[in-house]
Parts: sequence; C-alpha cells; structure tokens
Amino acid sequence: MPSQQVLQKKISEVEEITELLGQYDVIGIASLQKVRAAQLQELKKKLSDKVFMKVIKNTITRLAIEKCKEKPELKKLEEYLSGSNIYLFTNLNPFKLALLLEKGKVKTTAKAGDIAAFDVVVPAGNTGQPPGPIISQLNAVGLPTRIEAGSVWITKDTLVVKKGEVISERLAAVLSKLGIKPVEAGLAMKVAYDNGLIITQEHLKIDVEETLREISKVHEEAFALSVSVAYPTKENMVILVQLAHHEAYALSTNAVIPTKENIADLIRKAHVQMLSLSSRIPSLEGKTKPSEKS
Repeated sequence: MPSQQVLQKKISEVEEITELLGQYDVIGIASLQKVRAAQLQELKKKLSDKVFMKVIKNTITRLAIEKCKEKPELKKLEEYLSGSNIYLFTNLNPFKLALLLEKGKVKTTAKAGDIAAFDVVVPAGNTGQPPGPIISQLNAVGLPTRIEAGSVWITKDTLVVKKGEVISERLAAVLSKLGIKPVEAGLAMKVAYDNGLIITQEHLKIDVEETLREISKVHEEAFALSVSVAYPTKENMVILVQLAHHEAYALSTNAVIPTKENIADLIRKAHVQMLSLSSRIPSLEGKTKPSEKS
C-alpha cells in the first residue's frame, strides 16, 4: 500500500509539472549549488508576482516533458537536467529574468575552490589584527605588512586574485579574517526555454552597460551617416533643415540674389566693397595724372 501511495504521489507531481510546462511561455533551469535557503526564500518572495519557482526532481521533470506533447522542443532541456535544480516558470522575457536573478545575487565569504566574482584588491590600511601568526598568513598570499601602534597594517593596495580565478584555502581564510567577500551567491540560469527556442547560459548573460555603450555608438554613427547623405528621419530633420537653410543662405549671398533673409548682409557686403574701392581711388588718380600731362 505505501508503494501505491508513493506511485500516486509521483503521478500527481508529473501531472502538476506537465501543466506548468504547458502554461508558461518561458521555463528556466537554475542550479541550486551554493544557494542558501534564506536567500532563495527572499528571491521567491521578491519575484512572486512575476515568476513561479519550484524545486523539482530531474526524473519528475523528464516524465513531465515526455507528457507535454504540445511543446516537443522541451526535450532539448533534458541534457541540462543534472544536479540539484530549481525551475522558473514565467512569461517574462528570458533575458529580463536572467538580469533579475543577477541583481538578486549577494556577496559572501569564500571557501576553498570558490571562484572570484571580481578582481579582489586588498586595500592598504590597518587590519585591526595584533601581531602574531596573521603576519605570516598575510605575507603568504602576497600582502606586504608592517607593525604600527600594536596592529598589523597592509602597506599597499594589492591584487590577490583576479575575476574568474579559483580562491585557495589559504587566501579564503585571509579574506574571511579581513572581512572581504569575493564570491557572489545566488541563482544563475543554466538554460531557458522560450516559446520553442533554447537559450544557453552564455547567451543569457548580458553586460547592460557595454550593450548600452554599443547601442549609443551605433546610433551616433547612423545619425552621422543619415545627415551626410541627407536622408531625412524624425531624429535628424531639424539638423537637415538647418544645414539646408545655411547652404541656401550662403548660395544666395554669394550669387547676390536678394531675399528678406540676406538683404541686410548684401547691403553690408556692398558697403564694404564700396569703402574698399573708394579707398583705392586716390592712388589710382595719382597714377593717371602723369599720363594726362604727356
């Protein structure tokens, strides 16, 4: 009888997950490795109106995918069903979902074998530690020290590990003593299904600032090109009209074609030319007198 109850429970779970797979446009899979329970609960609460999260056994997910005949592309997710996972069901854009998860990460202390989330620079200053074994521990990871006023000081800012590098046990212990948290803990999607499209982790990662810079650069280049070839758009229309007006004004002025816009400049130009000519008249008269006498 107990085995029958277990079987019935599994059947119910498969039916529930099959319904979820069919209900949402986007299904994400994120690893639960190094994710703390308190952090997971906080993230669930924060995204409850946008994302339904559920920890599901991989065997149950496989069975549900087999039953979800209306979405055959879901079978491509099976290669990612390893380890402990949490599943995210949503109708959000998967890239927006990935960004929300990224923002939900928190910095935490490192353990041996963890990966540095950023370049870790230990700043110069007072460690607050009394002289003792701490000196050799700091020196062992490349931190220069001195003793001052009964405390151990680090003499200069020092890079101890680069982003993406593995943190050793010795360095993890030192960083923990110094209160430096070089590891980011949180959910990161391994893969996402989006209306038949499978998007892997490397493609879900977006550097927002770099993307904005690239878009801004492309916009500037497109704007400059459209202006240079006089291709009108709502963004460049004012500039094109101003350029056309400037060129038409210069042409009419150079060709001495009077308009209400250039008449004042034409008069000033004629006046200047008159003054220039009148200033030359005495010298011209001087040159003509001898010839008259002869």
